[in-house]
Amino acid sequence: LQYFTGSKEHNIRLRELAIDRSWKLSEYGLFDKRSNRRIAGEEEGDVYKALGLDYIEPELREGRGEIEAALRGRLPHLVGYDEIKGDLHVHTDWSDGSHSIKAMADAARSLGHEYLAICDHTKALRIAGGLSEEDLRRQSAEIEEINLGMDDFTILSGAEVNIDSSGKFDIADDVLRDLDIVVASIHSGFKQPEAKITERVLTAMHNDYVNVIGHPTGRIINRREPYQIDLQRIFEAAAELGVLMEINAFPDRLDLSDLNCLRSKDNGVKVSIATDAHHRDQLEYIEYGVATARRGWLGRNDVVNTYELGELRRFLKSR
Repeated sequence: LQYFTGSKEHNIRLRELAIDRSWKLSEYGLFDKRSNRRIAGEEEGDVYKALGLDYIEPELREGRGEIEAALRGRLPHLVGYDEIKGDLHVHTDWSDGSHSIKAMADAARSLGHEYLAICDHTKALRIAGGLSEEDLRRQSAEIEEINLGMDDFTILSGAEVNIDSSGKFDIADDVLRDLDIVVASIHSGFKQPEAKITERVLTAMHNDYVNVIGHPTGRIINRREPYQIDLQRIFEAAAELGVLMEINAFPDRLDLSDLNCLRSKDNGVKVSIATDAHHRDQLEYIEYGVATARRGWLGRNDVVNTYELGELRRFLKSR
């Protein structure tokens, strides 16, 4: 299990540590070269311990400094799959989703979630049945009514607003102000120059009511490359403004990527994990977002989905 988990670079570095001790490492275990005595291998953790390392979680085995960190006792405590308390971006049949608000909430609760953010598309995305200001007000009223009948679960009112070519939105600020969470995303103009796309996102982030930048690089795996964007400038602004970067857990996206998660952490940026589910079965994709966060060295404090509801509300309103 240990030998076949992780990258080539990770395993080469482990074998180097073994060779330094006149040992050899293979899929059969860790052995003394001279006596062929088995030193470790009953459990994968035994291999790391014998080599003088803290246990390295499978998601970190990429040859990106994790072995050096393990030698120094400096590995991060990764966010746990069981620490996620909710999903912060899903769609319903109010726009282009398949199910009602209540059905999505019931499905989320069955997964053990404590809250769910409804973030349907807004009116600029007519192809997706985007909502107008009045639609969002009516949807918020429905969410409030459903919440009255739920003792152990909370639905958050939100929207996924479209970032237009100038960085502005298609929904008025006085409506955004009353939502629990606002996700801002680019859905067009993917081939614009880096400077243009970067400025669009920076402009959006400076809106007082934006909490999250959705699928921040716009990639769709094997179908569309990330658009050109200066993520360093985005991360610096996000840290200053308290804007979250999304880990979109939908398998086609996984955006932010693991490497960009690590960069965001280095810049002091927090993330939200969201399935972007359009069907209740897709709520299970949340585990892919957690896996991506773990591959990006993120801990509990880096991921706002681990917050209790009250703490999350305070964070979202702190902007």
